[in-house]
Amino acid sequence: MSSFLQYFSSLLFIFCCFCTNAHAQSTSLELDAKRNTTATYEELLQFYTALDKQYPECKLLEVGITDVGKPLHLFVMSKDKDFDPESIKAKGKAILLVNNGIHPGEPEGIDVGMLFSRDILQRNTLPDDVVICLIPVYNVAGMLNRGVSRVNQNGPVTYGFRGSRQNYDLNRDFIKADTRNSLLFQRLFSAWDPDMFFDTHASNGADYQYIMTLIATQKDKIAPPLAALMEERFTKALYQRMQTSGYPMIPYVNTVGATPESGLVDFLETPRYSSGYAALHHTIGFMPETHMWKSYEERVLSTYTLLQHLVNVMVQEREDLLFTRNQVKQSAKTQQIFPITWALDTTRVDSITFLGYQAEQKKSAISGHNRLYYDRAQPKTMQIPHWKHYRVANEVQKPIAYVIPQAYDRVIERLQANGVQLHPLKQDTMIRLEMYYITAVKTATSPYEGHYMHEDVEIKPVVMERQFYAGDWWIEMDQEANRYLIETLEPQAHDSFFRWNFFDGILSQKEYFSPYIFEEEAQRLLDANPAWKQELERKKANEPAFAKNGRAQLDWIYKKSIYYEDTHMLYPVGRIVSTRPH
Repeated sequence: MSSFLQYFSSLLFIFCCFCTNAHAQSTSLELDAKRNTTATYEELLQFYTALDKQYPECKLLEVGITDVGKPLHLFVMSKDKDFDPESIKAKGKAILLVNNGIHPGEPEGIDVGMLFSRDILQRNTLPDDVVICLIPVYNVAGMLNRGVSRVNQNGPVTYGFRGSRQNYDLNRDFIKADTRNSLLFQRLFSAWDPDMFFDTHASNGADYQYIMTLIATQKDKIAPPLAALMEERFTKALYQRMQTSGYPMIPYVNTVGATPESGLVDFLETPRYSSGYAALHHTIGFMPETHMWKSYEERVLSTYTLLQHLVNVMVQEREDLLFTRNQVKQSAKTQQIFPITWALDTTRVDSITFLGYQAEQKKSAISGHNRLYYDRAQPKTMQIPHWKHYRVANEVQKPIAYVIPQAYDRVIERLQANGVQLHPLKQDTMIRLEMYYITAVKTATSPYEGHYMHEDVEIKPVVMERQFYAGDWWIEMDQEANRYLIETLEPQAHDSFFRWNFFDGILSQKEYFSPYIFEEEAQRLLDANPAWKQELERKKANEPAFAKNGRAQLDWIYKKSIYYEDTHMLYPVGRIVSTRPH
């Protein structure tokens, strides 16, 4: 018998109540405690294909081909058999998008998606006004690469791998989109415009009593009305319902020090991560992180339970969710000031009750040095610090429009995938606009997800006239995608395209000088510009190293001259800040 059949033959249904409005539903299940397997990719497709054939309320869609040559699927469950996102939106229905298997070594969501879909269809309990969309497995290549790569994880017996076909971590790829998977996801997300996003994971790290931890969209990074709705109507409800169901939750265990006693810090999920990406589109995101050392059955059941509760809360809060989200999207069109970076507010600290274990030190049998361990024979309840507030560290004034040269087609492709409205210039045009010079930047010395990221970016705005050409792109900043545009096109933003190396060509000069020839011209330039000469002498007097470096002095003169290329360090995306071209 295949692992798939063993898996499902071991399921015994039990009845337990979850509330949808005022109606109780039987939607829980019990797993054989001896089961410790997860479905293969082939079994996954067979399962969803069978559901598609059996139930008219669902449809298995192919979104496109992933980086391993196999399709990315979307499984849609819609009570009235409407599978068109525009029509669904027009009817006032809410859309939940569930993403499974971004890290197939954490396969709880893959199995939960199957179990949950089967149960809700089999029992005819699909909500009337919530459409549920599931990505059965996002990292298809990772699911096919089956093994035992997570040494600290308690089951299942075998499972998929974290990396993609190109060995990317797909949960760092949501802005840069180095993979086919990410571009497919962005087009899917733009088309369906989900009101709620749920991305399933399992976590490594400290040991503690909780099976389930939760990352919610960082409240200080989203518009206040949406943040208030999320916290008061969704997050609190999920914590309360999970407590009642026997699965007490805690925020994701992101510790200050080595152990939880040091305190927890809310995770700042920037747009490279799935829920941070969703926030750019004003979508509330929840990322469950089960504890890797609990049994696989417990991890599956807790994820199933949390998903069921989320659906039930969405049913209850649908009208306010749709109203608030629409209000925020409309406000984004006229919003003038946008935050682009956030920093932890260390002056505000709360306290949280934490169910952990006694942390001790003992001598390692391997190294002979002290090592950390958690004593599960000593469970303990602690009050620990919790830093959960972030402040805006940097913000920008929205331009009237951006202008982007058509040469940057990788940027344009990503903007279009995210529903940005762009218009090509009809003729060659000289435009007066604001440009940025990159005045300082630190580049990482080791690669991160295929990139050498830029940090500590400093800019100097300069108003100038620049030549643009027919086919270059004009982007009006009066659209719902404004936040996405600001956080990708402003170079100082956490995960801007600049920081991810999309514009690195500007960071190197294309023309230089030969010192033995330039000496005479440099002298002529100083003679013609006495103020330069005075400034040079002051610089030599104040900077001994500069005074000893003849090449550096020539370079200083060269960069003040007409010979120095004005495109060096000039960020090529222009900002219309006052007037439009004729």
